Amino acid sequence: GSLVAAVLAHSGRLDKEDLGTRIGRLSRRGEVCNMINKKYNEFLPSMQSAEDLVSQVDGLSSNIDLLKAGIENEVQRDLNVAVAEFTELKQQLERDTLVLSVLRKLQEFDMAVKEYNTALLEKKYVAAAQQLEKARSSLKMLESRKGFELKILKALGTELTVQTQNMLYHLGEEWQNLAVWKLPPSKESSSLESVLHAELHLHTVPSKEEEIAGPPVASVLQAFAVLGELHTKLKSFGQLLLKYILKPLISYPSLRPFTEEQSDAFILRFKSEEPNSDHSSPMEVFAKIKLVFEVLHKYLLNVPLEQPADKEERGVTLAELLGDTIWAELSDCLIQNCLVNSIPTNSSKLEQYIEVIKSTEEFEEALKNMRFLKGDTTDLLKYARNVNSHFANKKCQDVIVAARTLMTSEIHNTVKITPDSCVALPKLPDPGAGDQLKMQTASKPQQDNVVNLENETKLSQYTFSLPTCRISSSVEKLMELAYQTLSEATASTDQCCIQLFYAVRNIFQLFYDVVPTYHKENLQKLPQLAAIHHNNCMYIAHHLLTLGHQFRYHVTNILCNGAATFVDLVPGFRRLGIECFLAQMRVQKGEILERLSSARNFSNMDDEENYCAANKAIRQVLHQLKRLGKVWQDVLPVNVYCKAMGTLLNTALSEVVTRIAALEDISAEDADRLYSLCRILVEEGPQVFTPLLEDDKNKTYQEEVPVYVQKWMTFKELMIILQANLQEIVDQWADGKGPLAAEFSAAEVKSLIRALFQNTERRAAALARIK
Repeated sequence: GSLVAAVLAHSGRLDKEDLGTRIGRLSRRGEVCNMINKKYNEFLPSMQSAEDLVSQVDGLSSNIDLLKAGIENEVQRDLNVAVAEFTELKQQLERDTLVLSVLRKLQEFDMAVKEYNTALLEKKYVAAAQQLEKARSSLKMLESRKGFELKILKALGTELTVQTQNMLYHLGEEWQNLAVWKLPPSKESSSLESVLHAELHLHTVPSKEEEIAGPPVASVLQAFAVLGELHTKLKSFGQLLLKYILKPLISYPSLRPFTEEQSDAFILRFKSEEPNSDHSSPMEVFAKIKLVFEVLHKYLLNVPLEQPADKEERGVTLAELLGDTIWAELSDCLIQNCLVNSIPTNSSKLEQYIEVIKSTEEFEEALKNMRFLKGDTTDLLKYARNVNSHFANKKCQDVIVAARTLMTSEIHNTVKITPDSCVALPKLPDPGAGDQLKMQTASKPQQDNVVNLENETKLSQYTFSLPTCRISSSVEKLMELAYQTLSEATASTDQCCIQLFYAVRNIFQLFYDVVPTYHKENLQKLPQLAAIHHNNCMYIAHHLLTLGHQFRYHVTNILCNGAATFVDLVPGFRRLGIECFLAQMRVQKGEILERLSSARNFSNMDDEENYCAANKAIRQVLHQLKRLGKVWQDVLPVNVYCKAMGTLLNTALSEVVTRIAALEDISAEDADRLYSLCRILVEEGPQVFTPLLEDDKNKTYQEEVPVYVQKWMTFKELMIILQANLQEIVDQWADGKGPLAAEFSAAEVKSLIRALFQNTERRAAALARIK
């Protein structure tokens, strides 16, 4: 009852006294007990009073129900009001808490900016940078609050940006005072003279009045790091360092770094000395670069950027960051402009390269000690250690470049090759010398009983030699280059040996592709160059036959089992030379036939104009053949020369025979004049055979013209017919067994008889004999 009264009393709608009175009235439970007691215990007749009491209790029960309903209505309504008020208060509390946190962050921002300004005035750059970062963190927190889009945040952001730029400006000024570059004019930055004017002044030397002198370099750089701008500054510094100090030291052998220590600065500049060679040795370059880094490490780079959490761990230093920024470019420059030039060009110098590898290792170790480099092996050292591969690559590249230069040089500069000629081949050890020596020693006691089965008739020592001819001097040098490269391969490692072997194969494949294309026009126009190119190809093919075999037992095992061969290239080179020369022969044949076409078919020679035209054509053909004989003289091998000249002279004679044999009417005067034209060819034709410079030695080949000119005897038989009578022709035919029958068919002879002689019984009898 007290809880209900308390609730109702709190509501302010129920009077406490009125409630007490009403409840007092209901306190009749004692009377009920008395009545029951009297009825059942005292047995008093109290029926009337009992009934009155029942009616009173019923009334009281109804009052209780009404009171209960009233209490429930009042309490429920007041509870709903209380819950609503509590929710509102809770939301108000949350808003107040959020506003309070925002105000606290604004206060933190303001305090950070104030402390930043104080630290900046005192040149405590690290503290100032940290306060700026604290202010930035507060501002980010404020900006992340959704629903609080304060107008002041934009102003705060602007203020933070202004203060950050102000800080960076002050740090930039300090940095420029600490590391002062004196650079040459930008237009002349690449020349040696301008590089000499470049200087770096480091005002980081600790002095006695260090506190007065200004903030140490560490605080400036650490402040940059806190603001996240250190990488940009280091990149700019690194690029200047590369462009004006490190790269010039690598590129110019005459440059030397020169240091000078003053009271307030350390100066790094250059001096020029007379270089010993065109390229500095890696040892010299490493020493110069190391000196520069030692200076930078001592006066600038040995700055910790953050304190390590564990005392045993080392914090990140400026040297590491600078190393990450410029090492890749510096390493590439050292490889391309220093190590590449130091790769030996001769396998005998490869052993000396160990010094370069050792020097590279020491250089990297020194940079690691200065913490410029991290622990991993870099590309620089990998390149130096891989010298065998680089040697092979460089050698192969040099060989191909040298070969291509020779291929594109003039063909007409020639040298004479004789069967005694040989390429200057270095003396190679006999692969089976030891075995042969043992066999000889073992067989000595039995020598008296050995029967000599060797044939007494021996081949000439020149049987398989290349005949005397002229080749381009460039091709002779090309072959010497091939032999030298293969000799180099025999003294190299397996991998290098394989690369050099295939480099030599590439030389010849390059020749096959480059020369016919590069010299195409000259080879088509100039008969002498075509002949020289033919000889060049045959000379190369001749050497390729045995080139692989000569080195077979001296190359790596991978190649010695038949792989080291060039024989497969031989047919291609022979075909290349033959096709070029045959193309030239076709051109010359075409010119001969074109000249003879102006002879008016050798008809009506009694006409002076016709005779002059035919005579001119014959003279032009002979002049062409003599000119060819001169340009090919002492160039082509004698047998090739004679075959070529014989083929061309045969073309002329064959054309003349065909034209004359086709004539239907030849008068006596025509026959005389045709005979005189033919006599010119027979008398002067052999004179075009001059394969040798000595005229007296050429007579032998001039007498052997019938061997090289297929139609020579046919032509002579035609001359006999032009001057013979019918009986002589019949005698020459000799029933198909004479010399005439060997050169002409019966139909051709009959045709000539009909053209030369009038239709008489004697002619008919002669024609009857020709069958």
